[in-house]
Amino acid sequence: MSITMHDVAARAGVSIKTVSNVVNDYPHVSDATRSKVERAIAELGYRPNLSARSLRSGRSGVISLIIPDLRNAYFAELADAVMRQARARGLSVLIEQVAGGRDVELEILRGPRMQLVDGILYSPLSLDRDDSALIPDGPMVILGEQLFDGDRDHVTMANVDGARAATEHLLAQGRRRIVALGTDPHDTLGPAALRLQGYREALEAAGIPADPAYVSTVVSWHRSDGANAMREVIAAGLPFDGVVAFNDAMALGAMRVLQDAGLRIPDDVAIIGFDDLDETRYALPTLSTVDIGREEIAERAVELLIERIAAPGQPEEPRAIVSGYRVVPRESTGSVTAHEPGSRAAPSTL
Repeated sequence: MSITMHDVAARAGVSIKTVSNVVNDYPHVSDATRSKVERAIAELGYRPNLSARSLRSGRSGVISLIIPDLRNAYFAELADAVMRQARARGLSVLIEQVAGGRDVELEILRGPRMQLVDGILYSPLSLDRDDSALIPDGPMVILGEQLFDGDRDHVTMANVDGARAATEHLLAQGRRRIVALGTDPHDTLGPAALRLQGYREALEAAGIPADPAYVSTVVSWHRSDGANAMREVIAAGLPFDGVVAFNDAMALGAMRVLQDAGLRIPDDVAIIGFDDLDETRYALPTLSTVDIGREEIAERAVELLIERIAAPGQPEEPRAIVSGYRVVPRESTGSVTAHEPGSRAAPSTL
């Protein structure tokens, strides 16, 4: 038998209207009454009619997360963090991938499913600022480096500072011939370009000329791509004693190739990644990396989106937030002692 709102009201000893107010999270319900109704809902296993609720409130309680590719472990872990942050605030998450190219990205952004959500968290892949007019109106928070015209909030990570800190960590270990793994000649504003900038800044500060021969192009940032790039570096006969990989997946692929080539990590080559993926703790050796505050990115993005949903069309200036970061030294650079949490660079606003 289906449990109705009338059953909940009878069990809690309140009116149906009061149950409705609790279910729809309306204000002006006392804590004691709310607790009594919620207890009755739990005891009876009542499930609200979400379609009717959506019609009444004009909201679905669902947000969308649009990301490039779930095969990339960073985005998989980001999606997990977003879902947990959204669930804690009573929201569900619809996840879409845009790895199929520009047309797929536009089709998803402007498709019927996006009409069913209250707001969008969007990590662009193929679109850029020139495409601002093609981005649909409505509550949206941009994730990553790409910016669009309009009143869209923006949450990103400290790409330049993080890559500079990673390179400085290797320099502090006495490494001087350091390969940058993950550059993209077509990326002038995205993470590849920004992390290359941080790498070069660290070398310059140490008085080491930036040699283009030590910059390895990797267009896709998967483990196999890092492995292939590392094979090319070794085949070129380039003498090197350190590697800054622009993400952890590439670093893990590169580590396997280094070990297959008989090079010892970190004795012969020290290597550090970027992202602090969970699997870096279980690699052999464990992988040093840069923690870029993924949980913080998810939390701030969801909070900003909720604020935009609550006040659509509000002419507030767009907000830009850069998450904090910290270097996490592990065995791959000759250290297993991570910096204390307090050493994380604080988040900032642009």
